[in-house]
Amino acid sequence: MNSKVISLGFQHVMAMYAGAILVPLLVGRALNLSSEQLAYLVAIDLLTCGIATLLQAWKNKYFGIGLPVVLGASFVALSPMIAIGSEYGLQAVYGSIIAAGLFILLFARYLGKLVKFFPPVVTGTVVTIIGLSLIPSGIRNMAGGAGSPDFGSLENLVLSMGVIGVILLANRFLKGYLRSLSVLLGIVAGTIAAVLMGRVHFQEVAEASWFHLPQPFYFGMPVFEIGPILTMLIVGLVIIVESTGVFFALGKICDRPITQEDLARGYRAEGLAIMIGGIFNAFPYNTFAQNVGLVQLSRNKSANVVVAAGFILVLLGLIPKVAALATIIPAPVLGGATVVLFGMVVSSGIKMLSSVDFSDQQNGLIVACSISLGLGATVVPELFSQLPDALRILVSDGVITGSLCAILLNVFFHFRSVLGSGAARQEEADKARIS
Repeated sequence: MNSKVISLGFQHVMAMYAGAILVPLLVGRALNLSSEQLAYLVAIDLLTCGIATLLQAWKNKYFGIGLPVVLGASFVALSPMIAIGSEYGLQAVYGSIIAAGLFILLFARYLGKLVKFFPPVVTGTVVTIIGLSLIPSGIRNMAGGAGSPDFGSLENLVLSMGVIGVILLANRFLKGYLRSLSVLLGIVAGTIAAVLMGRVHFQEVAEASWFHLPQPFYFGMPVFEIGPILTMLIVGLVIIVESTGVFFALGKICDRPITQEDLARGYRAEGLAIMIGGIFNAFPYNTFAQNVGLVQLSRNKSANVVVAAGFILVLLGLIPKVAALATIIPAPVLGGATVVLFGMVVSSGIKMLSSVDFSDQQNGLIVACSISLGLGATVVPELFSQLPDALRILVSDGVITGSLCAILLNVFFHFRSVLGSGAARQEEADKARIS
């Protein structure tokens, strides 16, 4: 592996690093983990991101799509993990992740057929709900974090708005690869400013060791509860739909037609990665769309580049001091960065919805009801408090409530087209081959 491949691999790591560390930081802080547990969560996330990327890059008979894809912790799972962890505990979170990964691994061959249940009106709605449901968390962090004694102080607001300012300036004046690092640059600049303000303490970094080995079931043996498992299965299916879009985008960039068998291998790799995430108490993983842009920008389409990125991530995950550095980021800095990121998730959902035919009022009803119920369950979680436990966990989280609503309403309004879409696609493919 030459220096050029390694440097391009490091580029991929830098482009996805902010997104990779934000999920464990947000989950860990929401579930009140200790500094030591939070550092472990960041470290194991980096390591399993690397393993997941390597699994996807290693194309073989059973798994791996062999495209230059980088995998990271999915934002789709963020809100459900916090909801399950708050209701059932972390052991139930990881039991549900293992179950979802196993389901994807075993049924990968058939999952491609489920994509017809996720047309743009569903995926766009789901992605929009994800972004909208996460924004309040970012806003709370901007003010200093829930329960902070200086919540909403001028100092916190200046720090968080400064991070947003750096991100906006980077997007306005930087080009190419550097522009793709705008969120990371904002976090670094904000943390440096917090250090100068005396708001950052490096004791945890100094006390962290230089090397550790991953520990299976760090938070205890997994617990398998039906409600959390059903929730995480929906998360897994949404992840598969997201990744399918990335696979086709990369296939087009790399001039490689994506077959049904390619998709099945890609799904198996993701299922395996999600299972590994559950075993080592990390996260569900999906392909990172921001790295697709980097492939296009660098014009290097070799899978060897993401193999290098995978090994770099594994190495970083074995060094606790690197993870401890991430845990010292002050809440206002984190809030400024996440407000931008979560807002971009909303804009991605709106972009997906732009291809929907809204002259059909039924599509408008799907979006309206799903977003209303999704946001309603997020803002007023006690709405479904009287339901049985197994049902309540399904609808107490806004993302899952909105997702289920969008899927079911799409089937209700477009029953014939959903059932006939597979046949229609096959007919189009046959015509294309004939022509």
